[in-house]
Amino acid sequence: MARKRIVIIAMPEALSFDVMGPSDVFSLADYFRLSGTVGESKEPFYEVMVVSATPDLIVRTASGVTIACEESIFSLIGKVDTLIIGGLSLTKPRGYYPEVVNWVRQNAGQFRRVCSVCIGAFILAEAGLLSGKNATTHWHYWKELSTNYENIKVNPDPIFVKDGNIYTSAGISAGIDLALALVDEDLGRDVSLRIAQMLVLYLRRPGNQSQFSQMLSQQLSNKQPIKELQNWIMTNLKNNLSIELLAERAAMSPRNFARVFSVDVGMTPGKYVEGLRVESSRRYLEETNMTMEQIASECGFGTSDTMRKIFHRSMNMTPYAYRSLFGSQQAQAVS
Repeated sequence: MARKRIVIIAMPEALSFDVMGPSDVFSLADYFRLSGTVGESKEPFYEVMVVSATPDLIVRTASGVTIACEESIFSLIGKVDTLIIGGLSLTKPRGYYPEVVNWVRQNAGQFRRVCSVCIGAFILAEAGLLSGKNATTHWHYWKELSTNYENIKVNPDPIFVKDGNIYTSAGISAGIDLALALVDEDLGRDVSLRIAQMLVLYLRRPGNQSQFSQMLSQQLSNKQPIKELQNWIMTNLKNNLSIELLAERAAMSPRNFARVFSVDVGMTPGKYVEGLRVESSRRYLEETNMTMEQIASECGFGTSDTMRKIFHRSMNMTPYAYRSLFGSQQAQAVS
């Protein structure tokens, strides 16, 4: 069997974890197969190469850690199976890498899979590879990606998104989830699960696992009346939170309130409240042994059936499935 060559591009001043996380996943896949821990093989399946995004083979990361690369992408020869853009600098402008963009644009058609970690999605966007496609990126930068590239269907919620042979992932640690998914495609669930266990992760997180908790924590308005209302909502999820009631508390008409809230927060009041309720239910599912009916009541869903429908719409899994994956031993005992 021909080895699958995984090429990870190390970008100057990016986070080292964007590169080393995925690299370790592929390396562990071969370790477990060669050792006979999962299956048995006499030959490595992957050839992992970390290459520099510049002619200089020493790449300095944001933390000051340096990566000694085997090659520069500009001198890379030979067949590549999977290309991964290992994040970008958080401080440089997104258009700072025209040579890398041109190289990706010219060569992407030769690769079986093209992937990005975190804001590495901007390289794929600039190269035109995300045009008309579904994609994600770190929750903090999704608006920038969506605004700058209107032909991309940016979904800020999932941990990673696959559209054809293009894969984009959310922030930093999501690069590990993406790499595990690629290993799962190539070698099966037993191998990817063993790697997740070795890395002391929760079971391999599905791509539809939500970034919503981080998003919501950063969606506080700059306008004091709206910000105060948001804080009130967080402590009153159990109550009726109709738009009429929220508008009254904000001393606005429902129509004006809906407009102001949506512009300032980036989502409608209903979507915001629903997101908080889903997020609250996740914590209950993870940490308590409360029944579904009790959780539904505490989070303001009303009934467990309503919670199930809304939770499934947001997370692409049922509350029961979520608890089985992420719940503590105490929480799972009640399911």
